[in-house]
Amino acid sequence: MSAASPIRAVRESVSGLPSTFWWLWTSTLVNRLGAFVATFMALYLTLERGYSASFAGLVVALHGLGGVVSSLGAGVMTDRLGRRPTMLVAQVATAGSVALLGFMEHPVAIAAVALLVGMASNASRPAVQAMLADIVPPEDRVRAFALNYWAINLGFAVSSVAAGVIAEYSYLAGFLGEAALTLACAVVVYLKLPESRPEPDGVGRAGRGGGGGGAGAAAAGGSAEKAEKVGLGTVVRDGRFMGVVGLSFLISLIFTQGSVGLPVAMGSAGFSPGDYGLVIAVNGVLIVLLQLPVTRLVERRDPKQLLVVSSLLAGYGFAMTAFAGSIAAYALTVCVWTLAEIINSPTQMDLVVRLSPVHGRGSYQGMYTMSWAVAALIAPLMSGLVIDRLGAAWLWGATGVLGTTAAVGYWALMRKLSQGLGTGATAKTSATAGTAGTSATAGTTAVTAETTSAATAAAPEAAVGPGVAAASGTAPGQGPAA
Repeated sequence: MSAASPIRAVRESVSGLPSTFWWLWTSTLVNRLGAFVATFMALYLTLERGYSASFAGLVVALHGLGGVVSSLGAGVMTDRLGRRPTMLVAQVATAGSVALLGFMEHPVAIAAVALLVGMASNASRPAVQAMLADIVPPEDRVRAFALNYWAINLGFAVSSVAAGVIAEYSYLAGFLGEAALTLACAVVVYLKLPESRPEPDGVGRAGRGGGGGGAGAAAAGGSAEKAEKVGLGTVVRDGRFMGVVGLSFLISLIFTQGSVGLPVAMGSAGFSPGDYGLVIAVNGVLIVLLQLPVTRLVERRDPKQLLVVSSLLAGYGFAMTAFAGSIAAYALTVCVWTLAEIINSPTQMDLVVRLSPVHGRGSYQGMYTMSWAVAALIAPLMSGLVIDRLGAAWLWGATGVLGTTAAVGYWALMRKLSQGLGTGATAKTSATAGTAGTSATAGTTAVTAETTSAATAAAPEAAVGPGVAAASGTAPGQGPAA
C-alpha cells in the first residue's frame, strides 16, 4: 500500500460534507474539550471536599438522573422550539450550573446543583443528533455520525489529561474552565449554525442549503400538520423503534462496564488505579486512530451484520476479561470491545434517524438518549451487586449473555425491517397521492417522509434492510444508531 493511501482515505472520509456540519462538529469538539465535572466529580468530592465515597456516589447518581429526566424533555423541546434554541438554552444552562457547582459547599446544595448540571449537560444531545440528521444527506450520515463520535472521543481524551493537570492546582479552575468552553460552544452555535428543523410548509432552512434532511420535510406534504404533533406517546407506541431503544439499553449496559465494572474488578485483583488508567487509555487511543478508517471500511456493509457482529464483539470482549491476569491481557480485551464500539456507534445512530419521522427527530433522539442515561444509572448498581455477591467472573459472563441477546435481537429486528420494505413502498405511493397524513404509525411516517426526500435518494433512505442497500449501490452500509 502506497504512502498516499492513508492520506487519500482520510480525505475521502472528510470530503463532501456541508460546511454547517463542520461547525456542528467544531461545537461538539469544543464542548468535549471542557469535560471536567463528569470525569472528576467523585475525586473532587472525596479528596477536595472530604465527603464520603457514599455521598460521592449519591451525587454522581443524581448527575446521571438529571440526564435521564432531561433526555425526554429536551427531545420534545427540539421538535417544538427547534434544534438551535434547544442547544443554546442547554449550553448556557450548563455553563451557569457548572460554574455554580464549583462554589457550592453545603452537601444539599452540591447534590441539588449536580442534578441541574446533569439535566443541562444532557439536554443538548437530542438537538445535536437531530440537527446532524437534518443537514447531512442520507448517504453520508454514517460517516458524519462517525466523525462526530470521533470528535467526542478526541475532545474527551485531551480534556481528561488537561483536567488532571488542572485538578492538581485547583478544582475550581476546572469547573470554571468547563463553563468557559461550554459558553464558547454556545457562541459557535449562535454565530454559525442556522436552525435546521423542517418547517410546517415543507421547506426547511437546511433544505435550502442543500442538506439531506431539510429536503425530506418537503416531501412530507399533507402529513406535515400531523407530523408536527409527534410526541413521546407517538414514540412509545412505535414498536420497531422501541425495540431499537431496548437493544441500545443492553449494549449500553455492556459498554458502561468499562468505567464501572472494570476498575472495580482490576482493583480487587490487586491492580493500581494507574494500571487501570493505562488499560482504559487504549480505548480512547484506538477510537481516535481507527474510527475514521474502520468506518470507511464498513459504512456500505450490511447494517444487520454490523450490529450483530458488534454486539457479539462487545459482549465477548468484556467476557474475556474473566481470563485476564496481566495489564497486557486487560488491554487486549479493551481492543476487542473498542472495535465493537467503533462499529456500533455510527451504525446504530443511523438506524435511529431512519426510523424517526422528520418532524419527530428530537423526540425520537431523546428517547434513544435516555436508553444510555438509564444504563449509566443501572450499570454501577448491577456491577457492584454482582461483584460483591458472586464475583467479577459472573459479571463478565453476564456481559457475554447480554451481547448474545442483543445480537439475536438486532438480527430479528433488522430481518423484520427488511421484510417491511414493501410497506414502505406502499406508504410512499400513498404520500404521493396526498394521503400520507393517514399513516398509522410514526415508523411509517418516517419511511414516508424520508423515502420521498428526492428521487435519487428514495431507495437509499428506504433501504433499512440490506437487500435494497446492496441493490442501490448508494446507501450507506447500515440503517441503525451512540
